[in-house]
Amino acid sequence: MNNNFKMIAKTLFGFEEILAKEIRNLGGGNVVEGVRSVSFVGDTGFMYKANLCLRTAIKIIKPIHSFSVRDENELYKSIYRMDWSEYLNIDTTFAIDATVKSDNFSHSLYVAQKVKDAIVDKFRDTEGQRPSVDVKHPDLRINIHLHKDRCNVSLDSSGRSLHQRGYRIATNIAPINEVLAAGLLLLSGWDGQCDFLDPMCGSGTMLTEAAMIACNIPVNINRKEFAFEKWDDFDEDLFDKIVESQLKRTREFHHKIIGYDKAPSAVRKAKENIENANLSDYISVERKNFFDTEKGTNGKLHMVFNPPYGERLDRRGLDSDFDVEDFYSEIGDTLKQGYPGTDAWFITSNLEALKFVGLRPSRRIKVFNSHLESRLVKYVMYEGSKKAKFQNKAD
Repeated sequence: MNNNFKMIAKTLFGFEEILAKEIRNLGGGNVVEGVRSVSFVGDTGFMYKANLCLRTAIKIIKPIHSFSVRDENELYKSIYRMDWSEYLNIDTTFAIDATVKSDNFSHSLYVAQKVKDAIVDKFRDTEGQRPSVDVKHPDLRINIHLHKDRCNVSLDSSGRSLHQRGYRIATNIAPINEVLAAGLLLLSGWDGQCDFLDPMCGSGTMLTEAAMIACNIPVNINRKEFAFEKWDDFDEDLFDKIVESQLKRTREFHHKIIGYDKAPSAVRKAKENIENANLSDYISVERKNFFDTEKGTNGKLHMVFNPPYGERLDRRGLDSDFDVEDFYSEIGDTLKQGYPGTDAWFITSNLEALKFVGLRPSRRIKVFNSHLESRLVKYVMYEGSKKAKFQNKAD
């Protein structure tokens, strides 16, 4: 008997292709890329596995109903007609998350309120009692997506965003999102086959995600809970088997993962987070100013980092006389003079500042860091030559 059903994995802009590849590699079927989302087909066990393993997914939702809607009355009636007893009862707490992109509806909170009213009225009319709303820790989180005249109703199997892995307990100001870090690493082609360096590591998120990719560790293994664990049909034995199976697929890593930061507080926080993720054996963090360093390993080096830029400068606590032009110029000089045999990638939203690196990037990939349109850029530093003309070659 085929118990497969459709699911949708939400992601960040620019990560659709790599998320689709992740889903295929994990065993999902009928994989279709959307905008900031990828749809696929699998069974309940695959839903568990997707939440546990997908590095670039923010949420995994399970569509349960879809209908056309033109106004609030149609919305209320259509939600009311659904058989909600299949998903919750009077003792189940629930919450509504609504996303609205429609000329017929202007406020997502109002849509969420109408959906909530329809559900509780249905229970009050049929059971004489109603379930309660709990916006922080509900037993069931319901996702409403209203686009033009179409309403899609889904169950949120993840709960809190999947970027909240569970290992990061100490952060600096403006830390990089874990899903963003994993996506940048995958876009850069990081596969754990050489040494890795994050020269401005902050609280260690890039290092931790890089180690989990290198060792093929399920990315959400440290997470305390998923929303599906509160569902009535949750199969704990199946989930435990999936966790055990995925842990058996981890692999040894025989290279170095290194992080630098010039702030003692950042180094301390990075070490705490790395230890919390049980990855201290694979990652070393040192207090160093990248601009005073040289490549300390033999062979190829893979570098991915998130320098301070744009709106983040003041929040990063940088000196008031911080000069963006000098900063990016020093990035270029340090790479040219000290890092032969290195593929250097970094993300920035300050596109003007890239001119001062003094090198021509061989790749420029459009991504978003929160609301900031950014670029992930690649500089290939060739072994055996420090002449800038060699940096102008594309891959």
